[in-house]
Parts: sequence; structure tokens; C-alpha cells
Amino acid sequence: VTAAAVILPKNFRNKLINDSKQLSEVHRDKLRPVIEKKAICFSVQHIYMEEIDQINILNASILAMHKCIEKLNPAPEFILVDGNRFKPFAAIPHECIIKGDGKFLAI
Repeated sequence: VTAAAVILPKNFRNKLINDSKQLSEVHRDKLRPVIEKKAICFSVQHIYMEEIDQINILNASILAMHKCIEKLNPAPEFILVDGNRFKPFAAIPHECIIKGDGKFLAI
């Protein structure tokens, strides 16, 4: 399982950004360095199959998200999650949004 977290500047815009599953590999490859360069901070974390087998795929996904958030500096003030499952992280408020990556640039 791979998860990513990013804090973008308030004025960040890019016409190519959409749900990553709807983007071609070429567009994803073009966007990655743009996002990484313009981001205030970002993190990408992986959970491997041995741990997934021990804790299940949902918990592995949430763990990967938590590990990403831990690495962000500065820490986020609010967490937007693509999907419908998340466990609270620290005292940071969060909201789960189904198909959120197609609705909000921040996701």
C-alpha cells in the first residue's frame, strides 16, 4: 500500500490535476515534479505485504496515511481524506470525502 500527503500553497493551481486514476501515466509523470517543487511539504510512505497480511488492507492504508502525516512539516491544520475510512490522527480534525480526489485539488 502506498499513500501520499501534500500541503500545497493556497494559490496553487494546475489544469492537469484530477483524480489520479483518470490521468494518463504521461500526465502523472509530468505532474509529480511540479507538485513536489511547489508543495510546502509532502510525504510518500509504503506498507509492505508482510505487514498488510498482519493488519489487513484497510488498516495498512490508514497506517500509511498516518505515517505520511507524521512526516509533514509543518503539520497540517486539517486533513482531507479521499475515501470513507480514516482513524483520527493526533488532534488534527479530518474529513473523509468519497471520490474526493476528483472534487478537491487538495486531495
